[in-house]
Amino acid sequence: MKEKSLRKQFRLTKKVFGVPYILFLLLFVIIPLVLILVNAFLDSNNNLTFDNFKVFFTSSSSLTVLGNSLLVGVITTLICIIIGYPIAYILSKMSSGKILILLYVIPMGVNFLIRTLATKAIFIALGVELGMGTVIFGMVYNYLPFMIMPLHTTLSSIDNSYMEAAQDLGADKATVFFKTTLPLSVSGIISGVTMVFIPTISTYAISQLLSNGKIFLFGDSIQLSFEQGMYGVGSIMSIVMLVFVLLSNFIMNKFNRQGNAARRSLW
Repeated sequence: MKEKSLRKQFRLTKKVFGVPYILFLLLFVIIPLVLILVNAFLDSNNNLTFDNFKVFFTSSSSLTVLGNSLLVGVITTLICIIIGYPIAYILSKMSSGKILILLYVIPMGVNFLIRTLATKAIFIALGVELGMGTVIFGMVYNYLPFMIMPLHTTLSSIDNSYMEAAQDLGADKATVFFKTTLPLSVSGIISGVTMVFIPTISTYAISQLLSNGKIFLFGDSIQLSFEQGMYGVGSIMSIVMLVFVLLSNFIMNKFNRQGNAARRSLW
């Protein structure tokens, strides 16, 4: 009887497998966020203060860096959509598309710093001046697969009967694409935008390497603040970045719900 009771107590359930994940979130997500929030209200002598907010929000250089980061994020995301959507669409129509998509995924197995350093070496060998153009190129190069993969998955899952029905009703190829394929692929676009825009605005290494320190983005500013011991200001900047990430996710989810409504109207 005792053995049976012990077995019941130590029986493996779904909740047991969730314990390691909960511990991971606690140690590496929740506790760091709490420390950042606390440091935002402390000065160098660990006294309660609001000067950190004043230093950030009254600094024109910090706001300029934030604006440049958002601009680079928008440009990178738009370029990734322009390049990634046709590639994902073509691959989704090919029988070997699932194999060819690996050509875009395999480079992701190489550390992004190594890829960025290799890109920088190519630019230097070609005599290309490092600056904003090379930074955006590096951003697109590193994050383009994150746009192609969700788009390809979404486009591949669209039932061809929808396009065939539209063609039977007299729609030409352009009308079929804009009225059927594009609305049905909104969820893939939203996923791709989320996976590209959010990492882009928070990155710090790519901009420094591909501009020789000329381009200073928000992630670089956060890193510099912590390196210089300005933990309060760095924490404020981290919170601002977190707000932008949450806001971006909220907007993307809203558009995703609208896309789902559009798909239901097509059905």
